[in-house]
Amino acid sequence: MFTSTGSNGFYKAPLSKSLLLVPSAISILLTLLFQHYQKFFAYNLQAVKEDFQIWRLVCGRTICLDLKDTFCSTLLIYNFRIFERRYGSRKFSSFLLGAWMLSAFFDLLLVEITQYVFGITINSLPSGFLGPVFALFVPFYSSIPRVQVTQVLGHFSITNKSLVYILGLQLLTSGSYIWILALSGLISGMCYNSSMLKVHRILCVPRWVAKIFSWTLEPVFSSAEPTNEVRVGMGATVDIQRQQRMELLDRQIMMSQVAQMRRQRQQQGGMINWNRLFPPLRHRHNANYQDHPSEQGIPPPTEVSEEQVARLMEMGFSRGDALEALRASNNDLNVATNFLLQH
Repeated sequence: MFTSTGSNGFYKAPLSKSLLLVPSAISILLTLLFQHYQKFFAYNLQAVKEDFQIWRLVCGRTICLDLKDTFCSTLLIYNFRIFERRYGSRKFSSFLLGAWMLSAFFDLLLVEITQYVFGITINSLPSGFLGPVFALFVPFYSSIPRVQVTQVLGHFSITNKSLVYILGLQLLTSGSYIWILALSGLISGMCYNSSMLKVHRILCVPRWVAKIFSWTLEPVFSSAEPTNEVRVGMGATVDIQRQQRMELLDRQIMMSQVAQMRRQRQQQGGMINWNRLFPPLRHRHNANYQDHPSEQGIPPPTEVSEEQVARLMEMGFSRGDALEALRASNNDLNVATNFLLQH
């Protein structure tokens, strides 16, 4: 249904799993059983500004009181879990913390600007962990490659990222003032990712705090490594499956390169250098299905750096997938990572 961002499940993503399960469970309980406690989780800006109830910033910006917002935000967190695998739980939590704090400031600022410019007084905003969720669209847009999946009516392209954007649009239109949370989240995401502002060096989770949570919470929310390749058959059957899988890798990498070159051609008005788009990614040789194998002209297999394999495994990918992707991309870590993120 949604874009495949690496392996299924929450392997190497305990923080994403906790953000999906705990707030969702509390939101459902507040809606169904404990409605009289919902007032403590309302994002009441008037109480924050006039009565200095700072605790409402924590409660009101963590738990959703609308089940539609809960459903959309949890699906987005599930799709954005790839960033925890890529950067690690500490950097991912630092991004969420920084985006949460910055978006709280921008919420108050945008409310004051709206009141000053348009004369609209806003006393409360939709509650929930929405600011950091919208902030994650910034790295999603900039670092996840776009691969065309199909076309609608021959003109409208459907990519591997389209459904995530549609889900974000659904969340954006779920409330009257949720656009303030979306705008503050996007601004905070851009500020945190900016290399000039250096916000990521200030708003970060200390290493000792990350170690405490890794010792206490990670065993609770950790998930087992998924089985990506079904081991059926013997000998040639497994080889054929691996061969088909690597051919799919080549096609997806090539589609991403073609789409990128087309965008560059539209911006620059130049011609595509097709020789750059179709280099031989690797030379395959399967002795089981060749009647007269020739030892001449067959290049040796690409040596894979164990350091790069370890880096891919730290992102949550299995060793077999990391080896296959690095060999197919001629030991290019960026190309291998981009494929594994979309496979």
